Amino acid sequence: MDLLTGLFTTAFLAGGVLALAALGEVLAERVGVVNLGVEGLMAMGAITAIATVAAVPSPTLGFLAALAVGALFGAVFAGATVFLRANQVLCGLALTLMGTGLASTFGKAYSGMPARATFEGIEIPLLSSLPIFGKAFFSQNVLVYLIYLILPIGLSYLMFYTRHGMNMRAVGENPAAADAAGIPVNLIRFAYVTAGSALAAGAGAYLTLAFVPGWSDGVIAGRGWIAVALVIFAGYRPIPAVLSGLLFGFITALGFVGQARGWPIAPAFLSMLPYLGTIAFIIVPVIAWQRMRRLMAAPAALGEPYYRSVR
Repeated sequence: MDLLTGLFTTAFLAGGVLALAALGEVLAERVGVVNLGVEGLMAMGAITAIATVAAVPSPTLGFLAALAVGALFGAVFAGATVFLRANQVLCGLALTLMGTGLASTFGKAYSGMPARATFEGIEIPLLSSLPIFGKAFFSQNVLVYLIYLILPIGLSYLMFYTRHGMNMRAVGENPAAADAAGIPVNLIRFAYVTAGSALAAGAGAYLTLAFVPGWSDGVIAGRGWIAVALVIFAGYRPIPAVLSGLLFGFITALGFVGQARGWPIAPAFLSMLPYLGTIAFIIVPVIAWQRMRRLMAAPAALGEPYYRSVR
């Protein structure tokens, strides 16, 4: 019983990092922009949060500062890819290199130092006393509730049950038709790429303020790339993206438990389980039946800049 409770507790914590970053990427890709800078944004968010709580010991302020930095870098990326129509892949890679490089440089002063303030667990009465799942989920910090309950439900409702969500999806599917209908294509793309970048940076802050309370060089460890892959596996939908993040969190937790309990499996193999899972889950839609491929299809205009004069 205690083993399962600990396993699920770690799974929710670890999966929240990937789930929040994946939600940010869903926002960007739903409007037709591929943002490969998630890794760099997460690194910048992580070091921003640590630096902020080192100055002012408030995890909320650290998280908000990371969101602001992510939005700033996201706005630069969106301006280049949406308004200047620069290559999205190259700009995303440049953002990753710049973000990880800046984070590594600024992070030297905080390397190995624990965070001065972190998000603490909040027990929900009655629900937290339930066996296994109740203790694992309803005793978590506020960001876990935000990531697994509020954001995916809210974004799903926005995307699929509102007129604005229909306009948003139209921008990603057929920007020329959306423009002809009076929808501000570039403005919507800019806004959601910026918002998605803020969430990616928030995922980095969550990592250093809730999951691994401290900064070290390379702490992101490829999680940004896994988040990009999860968006494909989740069919570009918020709720499946969060569930995919939780699945990978469970795989990560399984590796931790295996190492802690001395399972006769090489620690290196347990550590690389999330990355093996990424490859496996990207292959699944390719070999799946036709209906699944249709459900998981990318927006038709994904990665394509929009030129108003070309229709």
